[in-house]
Amino acid sequence: MTVVIHHNPGCGTSRNVLGIIEAAGYTPVVIPYLDTGWTRPQLLALFAAADLTPRSALRTSKSPAETLGLTDPAVDDGTILDAMLLHPVLVNRPIVATPRGVRLCRPSEIVLDLLDRWPPGPLAKEDGSLILDAGGNRIG
Repeated sequence: MTVVIHHNPGCGTSRNVLGIIEAAGYTPVVIPYLDTGWTRPQLLALFAAADLTPRSALRTSKSPAETLGLTDPAVDDGTILDAMLLHPVLVNRPIVATPRGVRLCRPSEIVLDLLDRWPPGPLAKEDGSLILDAGGNRIG
């Protein structure tokens, strides 16, 4: 199974998701989108596949979204998309694609829905909260 993660190594959730993928035995294609940036077709395809809009995929914390005026409800999706192309950090992360679908994996355990196999348990996030118990069963 091919697993693609649009990853920001500075983001705890993104690191958690990458860790889950790797613990499950996958070697994902890691796209460091802060370095590579986005293309309009790429974002539009990811958003369509994940059932997102530019507004619902907008990262508002720890990003320039508010400074750029993008949190104003009057700002349209086209304007937000244009800003995302200029400022890749505006796209919430991580976005993961597998043959099972495309999802914005926040919280990080959402990635389990995209994997054919899960890591052995127990498995915890960086903050210590359990995702899988000792038997490999999903918590919550």
